[in-house]
Amino acid sequence: MTPSIPFNRPHIVGKELEYIACAHDNGQLAGDGPFTRQCQTWLERRIGTRKALLTHSCTAALEMAAILADIAPGDEVIMPSFTFVSTANAFTLRGAVPVFVDIRSDTLNLDEFQIEAAITSRTRAVVPVHYAGVACAMDVILEIAARHDLLVIEDAAQAITSTFRGESLGALGQLGALSFHETKNVIAGEGGALLINDPMLIARAEIIREKGTNRSQFFRGMVDKYSWVDIGSSYLPSELQSAYLWGQLEMAEAINADRLASWLAYRDKLSPLAAAGVIELPVISQTCQHNAHMFYVKVKDLEERTELLAQCKQDDIGAVFHYVPLHSAPAGLKYGRFSGRDIHTTSQSERLIRLPLYYGITGAEIDTVCGKIAEWSGKN
Repeated sequence: MTPSIPFNRPHIVGKELEYIACAHDNGQLAGDGPFTRQCQTWLERRIGTRKALLTHSCTAALEMAAILADIAPGDEVIMPSFTFVSTANAFTLRGAVPVFVDIRSDTLNLDEFQIEAAITSRTRAVVPVHYAGVACAMDVILEIAARHDLLVIEDAAQAITSTFRGESLGALGQLGALSFHETKNVIAGEGGALLINDPMLIARAEIIREKGTNRSQFFRGMVDKYSWVDIGSSYLPSELQSAYLWGQLEMAEAINADRLASWLAYRDKLSPLAAAGVIELPVISQTCQHNAHMFYVKVKDLEERTELLAQCKQDDIGAVFHYVPLHSAPAGLKYGRFSGRDIHTTSQSERLIRLPLYYGITGAEIDTVCGKIAEWSGKN
């Protein structure tokens, strides 16, 4: 049963349903129709990437990135353990070893100062994950990667329209990946995009996305027939997904403004509890403009988190914890390894609670959530 204040509520903000009907009337439901092309052009212009290719998920975009990076068995890829499984799976599927490094205690992003110690002769790439739409220290990461001749593949699943020093996340490394899952700011139910910032990778990316064929070149009149020329898979979204997404992208700035207002309301109402040392609030670096993707609080420890989550459930509030660190998961133990010490990853993950935040959440709902957290704190 859905809580009265759910963790997420998928939203319609514009002409999404009209555009889905239009896609049907156009007679093309398969991928790479006019709505797909419109979405890709919007992403290229808004983010500043050389090429955007829509995919059926962010997972697919990451898998494409791993293929484009020529990841092979025995290679190593540096990433945080505090992330979704797709970040590691994309490279593990190619036979690589995910090498997990610790996170920062403030932003919960990959600790840029742990990267260099994790680099070996087998390291091929670094995958920064912009947690909660807040930028990693990309200047440091890019400098280290350039010095060691490593690719930077940004997992920007949560970070559409967020920036680092004025530049869009996902457009800073050689490759980036976005998500349009229903829990993200801009949604298509499922869906994602591969952002290609190295022009030398564009042609092959199109082939990989089209099941390893040069079909895109055929439709542009570059070849007289298309055939199987490389490895690949079926990574295209349907035109129905793209039609819904186009309705969202048209309203992206309004969506972000709505979420930011809610994010600021949470921060302002919970600041007294933070000042009293009861909870900690998100930290936003001055180098970052975030997209208000997520609002979370951190309590003292796992015991307090369990208590507060139970209280929220009792109060019909859809608060949730987030990632179980990958290095401690069964597959993480089997396929990956942790470099250095786990000082913050596990301890920070055990303290974190994500609060309801979605387009259209009301001020009254935010007041209720904050009031219940205050009530809980008074009992401890």
